Amino acid sequence: MVTRSENDGQPAHPVPSAEVVAQLREASERFARRAGELALTMRAEAVDVAATKSSATDVVTKADLASEALLLDLITRLRPQDGILGEEGAQRTGTSGLTWVLDPIDGTVNYLYGRADWAVSVAVVAGDPRDMTTWQPVAGCVHAPAMGRTWTAGLGQGATADGRPLTAPTGTPLAEALVGTGFSYSAATRAWQGDVVADVLPQVRDIRRAGAGALDACAVATGELDAHYELGLNPWDVAAAVLVVTEAGGVVRHLSGPDGGLVTVLTQAGLADPLVDVLRDAAAAADSATIAD
Repeated sequence: MVTRSENDGQPAHPVPSAEVVAQLREASERFARRAGELALTMRAEAVDVAATKSSATDVVTKADLASEALLLDLITRLRPQDGILGEEGAQRTGTSGLTWVLDPIDGTVNYLYGRADWAVSVAVVAGDPRDMTTWQPVAGCVHAPAMGRTWTAGLGQGATADGRPLTAPTGTPLAEALVGTGFSYSAATRAWQGDVVADVLPQVRDIRRAGAGALDACAVATGELDAHYELGLNPWDVAAAVLVVTEAGGVVRHLSGPDGGLVTVLTQAGLADPLVDVLRDAAAAADSATIAD
């Protein structure tokens, strides 16, 4: 079943003026860069695991917590009327109708292992920040300090990659598409995802798995991936990135997944329908296999 597309018609929620969107976009980039600088400095010194979440392999580092605390302080000083939803627990209900959705380090395991593919994601959304099928991202930034790369977007104002205007490629047929995906930290969910990817793989060029949802999504906007799909992405993983994709001309859709979860599908224009069809069939087959087991 297909739920709402991020590209459907007019925004479902009141959004700020163009001037305010531009200000929020600039602030999201400035804050993401500050948090990224802090995380990069802490990575150079040492990485300390502060806690685990869904499993022993789903870690939180002290840098995650410090980065989110810095973002909370910066946002509160500038926009005390706005709400906040952060991956590591920062939460506040605002009065403006806008909420900052924060991932202080997207790709924490990559960060832990000294890889460069991790990022800070800072976004502002209108509507319920936890409901990716009805929200409206209005401004955001994904900043990958170890890679030296930055993506920004503003609603109705386009997207950029490292300061350059961004237009997603078009025209790639499904059989030639390079498709990204990701996997859960839950063993049962990973088994379902494994069944799905086994069905998808023969129908596309190849599959990639990098381990940072925000970066995978931005790769669709730049053409480094033709599409990305993933079950269980959280709002903070993609709040900024889905705006980068749609403002670059890409398509974002959400499919229903097992146990009430969502499969978020991000593609270049023209790939959404054929990939959604493949994913729907693959998910149905995976559901049947799970029931049979």
